[in-house]
Amino acid sequence: MTHQTACAEFGREDPRWPASLNSLDASYKRLYTLGCLDILYKPSLAIIGARRATPYGIAVAQMAGRIAAESDIVVVSGGAMGVDYAAAKAALDAGGEIIIVSGCGADVVYPHSSEDIFSAAKAGRGVIVSCEAWHQGPRRYAFPKRNQIIAGLCTSLIVTEAGMPSGTFSTAQTADNLLKHVYAAPGSIFSPQSRGTNRLIEMNASIISDEVALETLISLDFGKSRLVSSGDTPMRGRIIEALVANPMRPDELALRLDGNILTIIRTLSEYEAKRLVKRLPDGRYSASEQSYLNT
Repeated sequence: MTHQTACAEFGREDPRWPASLNSLDASYKRLYTLGCLDILYKPSLAIIGARRATPYGIAVAQMAGRIAAESDIVVVSGGAMGVDYAAAKAALDAGGEIIIVSGCGADVVYPHSSEDIFSAAKAGRGVIVSCEAWHQGPRRYAFPKRNQIIAGLCTSLIVTEAGMPSGTFSTAQTADNLLKHVYAAPGSIFSPQSRGTNRLIEMNASIISDEVALETLISLDFGKSRLVSSGDTPMRGRIIEALVANPMRPDELALRLDGNILTIIRTLSEYEAKRLVKRLPDGRYSASEQSYLNT
């Protein structure tokens, strides 16, 4: 896919200002961007965590980045070493798009070890965003502001590892205050890098217990699933039959049909696109008139 790339600078009154950032206080007056600006407005999943991440934290970040990309969801990253880099690189390797929110000027690569993901974003596979002026190098006070932008931009947020206190933990708290869905990977009670994630789970963050759980959370949050081959199966026919009888939520269908919830979510997404089912305001699905004719 070819994207038009450019650098841009605009204020809060500009129509290019993302509506998702209107919740931030008035001190955020200007944005500087470099790359494909259109990506800034797509549904996005922030994947954040410790810079000094353990192999476990890196593996969870890579898994999350890959699943997001395969679900056509943009990955938001701070571009730092550790979890930020791992998530963004995994998304790019899976053919996805990224948003890097920088604590420096949008044209400054920091840290230098992340140069490849910055270059990919500049080339049109993402966009670099900052509230710092062009050419501005790293300054300590700028990174809390960067974290606020991450929390504001994303649709949902994943924390793979976080100490306490930490910038990652405060970013997750901000996202929660903004009513964003926060997921956290549980970790060892003996690991300092997991104190923050375990605390977030105590505070009702959704638990990432395995890959299927994460894919399910993403599917429910975004209404999207990973790219899979289509084609009818007996389960698909049973789903329509069940919905003809009574509108149900995906989890209720899985329980009724003793089926895999991911298969059911994928099927519902496909059938909704074909107008065979419709999603109700309360999250249930019902069979459409078209599906009645086909049963």
